[in-house]
Amino acid sequence: MSEIEENETIVPVDAAAASEVAEQGAGSKYARLTGEAVAHRLTGMYKDWFLDYASYVILERAVPHLDDGLKPVQRRILHSMKRMDDGRYNKVANIIGFTMQFHPHGDASIGDALVQLGQKDLLVDTQGNWGNILTGDSAAAPRYIEARLSKLALDVVFNPKTTEWMLSYDGRNQEPVTLPVKFPLLLAQGVEGIAVGLASKILPHNFIELLEASVAYLKGEEFTLYPDFPTGGLIDCSRYNDGMRGGAVKVRARITKLDKKTLVISEIPYGKSTSTVIDSILKANEKGKIKIKRVDDNTAANVEIVVHLSGDVSPDKTIDALYAFTDCEVSISPNACVIEDKKPLFIGVSDMLRRSVGHTKGLLKRELEIRLGELNEEWHMSSLERIFIENRIYNSIEECTTWEGVLETIDRELTPFKAQLRREVTREDIVKLTEIKIKRISRYDAFRADEQIRNIEAEIAEVEHHLATITDYTIAYYQNILKKHGKGRERKTEIRSFDTIEAAKVVVANAKLYVNRAEGFYGIGAGMKKEEFVCDCSDIDDVIIFNKQGKYVITKVSEKAFFSKNILYIGVFKRNDDRTIYNVLYRDGLKGAIMMKRCAIKGITRDREYDITKGEAGSEVLYMSVNPNGEAETLKIYFKPRPRLKKLITDLNFGDLVIKGRQSQGNLFSRYAIHKIVMKERGASTLGGQNVWFDHDINRLNTEERGELLGEFVGDDRLVVFTKDAQYYTSNYDLGQHFPENLLFVEKYDPEKIYTVVYIDREQGLHYIKRFQAEQCDQRPQQFVEPENEFVTLNGDKYPVVKLQYGGKYNERSPEVVDADEFIGVKSHRAKGKRLSNLTLAEVVWLEPLRKEPETDAAAMESVATTVTDVEVEGEESVSLGEDNQLELF
Repeated sequence: MSEIEENETIVPVDAAAASEVAEQGAGSKYARLTGEAVAHRLTGMYKDWFLDYASYVILERAVPHLDDGLKPVQRRILHSMKRMDDGRYNKVANIIGFTMQFHPHGDASIGDALVQLGQKDLLVDTQGNWGNILTGDSAAAPRYIEARLSKLALDVVFNPKTTEWMLSYDGRNQEPVTLPVKFPLLLAQGVEGIAVGLASKILPHNFIELLEASVAYLKGEEFTLYPDFPTGGLIDCSRYNDGMRGGAVKVRARITKLDKKTLVISEIPYGKSTSTVIDSILKANEKGKIKIKRVDDNTAANVEIVVHLSGDVSPDKTIDALYAFTDCEVSISPNACVIEDKKPLFIGVSDMLRRSVGHTKGLLKRELEIRLGELNEEWHMSSLERIFIENRIYNSIEECTTWEGVLETIDRELTPFKAQLRREVTREDIVKLTEIKIKRISRYDAFRADEQIRNIEAEIAEVEHHLATITDYTIAYYQNILKKHGKGRERKTEIRSFDTIEAAKVVVANAKLYVNRAEGFYGIGAGMKKEEFVCDCSDIDDVIIFNKQGKYVITKVSEKAFFSKNILYIGVFKRNDDRTIYNVLYRDGLKGAIMMKRCAIKGITRDREYDITKGEAGSEVLYMSVNPNGEAETLKIYFKPRPRLKKLITDLNFGDLVIKGRQSQGNLFSRYAIHKIVMKERGASTLGGQNVWFDHDINRLNTEERGELLGEFVGDDRLVVFTKDAQYYTSNYDLGQHFPENLLFVEKYDPEKIYTVVYIDREQGLHYIKRFQAEQCDQRPQQFVEPENEFVTLNGDKYPVVKLQYGGKYNERSPEVVDADEFIGVKSHRAKGKRLSNLTLAEVVWLEPLRKEPETDAAAMESVATTVTDVEVEGEESVSLGEDNQLELF
């Protein structure tokens, strides 16, 4: 073996570096292992080569050009397809081979780029198996699939007259510097590329919306662009940041409830396939984050992933868990980077569209100017030809014996007529006159020639008008593209605002919490299974732990951990929960007073120790209860006998205490020692009802005062939900539930409320009306208009009034007002109802009720309330708070 070991790389260095290496001797190659490594600077050709390579990758491979929105390989593919275009499909293998004349990087990159272009369904018309972006299936081999340019590509991408050309890499062919694209192609297709130290990610946008935004910009109106993905789904663009660095969008799959045990995913996030989504669901199930039975993939032309749930899990909670723990929700960070003037440029999508519109406007103007020049040239030659033939100038050249003499004679004979022309007669013009065939001269029709010139003049006037009103011409151009190619390109991704899903609230309870109170250990690991079982929890939950001294801490659940000996309470902690109330009775210090308090613990620093007492040394918690809905129990307290203590037994009703902050010291209960505490009565909630709002932006319930107030809910109160397909159902007011996408409205359920419905009997073509009270039918949809009929409108007024506007041959008939309460009685939602009119109606409009609901006499209600307050219950011992907010017992 030589001194150069096998597989060792020989790196050229400059003279100074080579001398330094030589001085270090043969052992220097082990320097990096012994900690004696020597740093070398990359200079000379290294620096130049690296910069050249980085620049080449950025400019010629990974990043699209601002003018046409294409990477070089895409541009070369389209140029090759245009050269091959004869209206028929070409084998992809042939297209790849033809493109290799322009692209020096092999057939694999060309084939992959062509498949991606074909899957975007915009510029390339495909035939054969081109893969499936929904399932992730790859395309067939290039020899089996075919392609040709789409009609849109032929209309907006190519024009040799306005194309700037350059030599191909080998100098044998010409290729375009950029294609004259007259459409915001970059934003329509989107792009993703990674270069050296630079990346570009521009999300695709909707075809129709891009054209409408282009027209709006030309009209001086505001516009907003948001991404639209071919895979559909839902998108939250609140942080889109115009597609620039630092922005992000959240994309969700569309998940619907088929029934209580079945969920259906019908659309998936952009960049994901059904296989990746299913894999993520199965992994989340294996980790215990969600609980499902199985997943079926029925995807064909459209996505259909069926998720079968276990019978003991909530479908609403599972939907949130799918968004939290699987690829059903992804975050995409755009990075709008393009090439302009051979330099990378970071620019927002709005500015990108503005520049595209300006570029298109310039191309259209240039096309018009070229066409105007062609028309003027055509008019000049047609007029010159007419003068030449009608005045028989060709006869004057019969005696000429030389070519120069012929040209001079024709020029001399044309001199009297040159004032009729719009430009000078050149030698080339005279040569063209000599090339006119005798057959054309003999069949010359002066009327037809004059008609042709008039048509040319009319077109010249039209082109000049378009140039004078180039903005209107550009608007008409965009509108024509929209009319010609916009059908079937409606938005697929629904824009929504998403609610923030807290993983801890939706994760399945996949673990069991155990505690050893005496020794102070707790956890969910296998080593704790022999200890006391506390509750089911998840492996991402927080737990709150109290000891008998009143110290408590909130910490992440773990396999096994130690807090403190003599653990009094441990449970799962819900952050920002103001309905869980802690009722506490404690001794302040070793021989101090007995204090009582009620408080909520909403949110504190994790793993920091706090005190539920005042914190005095020797303090001890005598009694504590944790009440998830603010319940207030009554205790029977037994005191230790003392000489002056007359009453050894008394009651403590926590309901008489005001709920304060967790740091409050509480109220004085007694200064005497307690012998025993016994539960006398478990009380009801003291928090009253809970106000619930409905946020229409995200279709979710909340208690943070966002959206429409539905009312105060308590106990078994319900919601009633109406949908646009003429169904309703009742449900509880669980904040985690999902509502159908075709939601009509949701409100607090009142079994006495009457709903009035108008629908059209399709068989008769007439309007019917019916009134009904909604039945309680938790999560079981009730159809109040049969599917074969057409639901029109619904009203919840007690005394509704409807105006009938007649149509058809009765459209001149005066409108009629109907009092629905007098017109029809209240029946079941299954009843057919009553015909509103025997005539054709054009419109049904609800009016303000003629009768109002009786208002309650406020003064009478106040009198009743005062009377009830003054009533005393005989035989009951009264316990009240004194002026100092302390409970008076004696």
